[in-house]
Amino acid sequence: MFDSNFPKDLPSFEKRFGNEEECRKYLFKLKWPNGFICPSCGCIKFWWTRKHKLHCSACGHQSSVTVGTVMENSKKPLTLWFKAIFLVSFPKSGISAKNLQRLLGLGSYQTAWTWLHKIRRSMVKTDRNQLGNSEHSVEVDEAYVGGKKSGKRGRGASGKIPIVVAVETKEVKGIGRIRIQVIKDCSSSQLLPFLQKNIINGSTVRTDDWSSYTGVDDLGFNHSVVKKVVEILPSVHLVISLFKRWLLGVHQGYVSQKHLQYYADEFVFRFNRRTSKERALVFHRLLEQVVQTKTQTYDKIVCKKAA
Repeated sequence: MFDSNFPKDLPSFEKRFGNEEECRKYLFKLKWPNGFICPSCGCIKFWWTRKHKLHCSACGHQSSVTVGTVMENSKKPLTLWFKAIFLVSFPKSGISAKNLQRLLGLGSYQTAWTWLHKIRRSMVKTDRNQLGNSEHSVEVDEAYVGGKKSGKRGRGASGKIPIVVAVETKEVKGIGRIRIQVIKDCSSSQLLPFLQKNIINGSTVRTDDWSSYTGVDDLGFNHSVVKKVVEILPSVHLVISLFKRWLLGVHQGYVSQKHLQYYADEFVFRFNRRTSKERALVFHRLLEQVVQTKTQTYDKIVCKKAA
């Protein structure tokens, strides 16, 4: 559905998605690219109600273009949601909740913060391709991020959160795609499942000689162990450095453990699309994923328990 006329700047965005009807029509096409199908009975005939619901001609079930999406149950206009997604997707480094609140004219910082977290949950495709193949190796290493105070570095760092990072390396073009996952610790029970989930079986996996990587060969990978880590694993260390710098610049460095995975997902989403010539395409892809991601309430996002 992406076309050459898709918004490339704010004026063209306002022209394309400046009213509710245009936003609603576009969401309809994203949800039902082959035409409407009633989720209740499968009928393809419907009519629009005055409240912009899709009323099934056969069973009377009413659907909405926002049901099952990040925007479900929101009382804010679609134009504001589209603008939020546009503002999130266009800057290569991202946007803070404070800036999003200001640009959208939202009265509540909490609303802007919640919207950002809802959109972040759309940045991971459930069916995304794994890293590596017969031509590209994958560098893997762990790191510690976050923490309000500086402290011990390396494995076992106090007050910091462990992550594992995988970086696809290319002989000609350098760094390819990446993956980042928050882990409980640097044990094999955490690292090996990450490799299985994110890397194509049979790929060359390059790690240091940390004992938790023992058994990588048994998983079907070609395990290459290196000892001069700084010199031999430059790609993964560069990505780790960039991720830490991004957290410091956009999110002031400290993020809680319960939210770190979503910040990591955002960084991965942006990094893997860093060479995209069309920022409009990034906006389009994020819209597609927003439609496929179920919303969460503010209480669930902040992990509040029911009283």
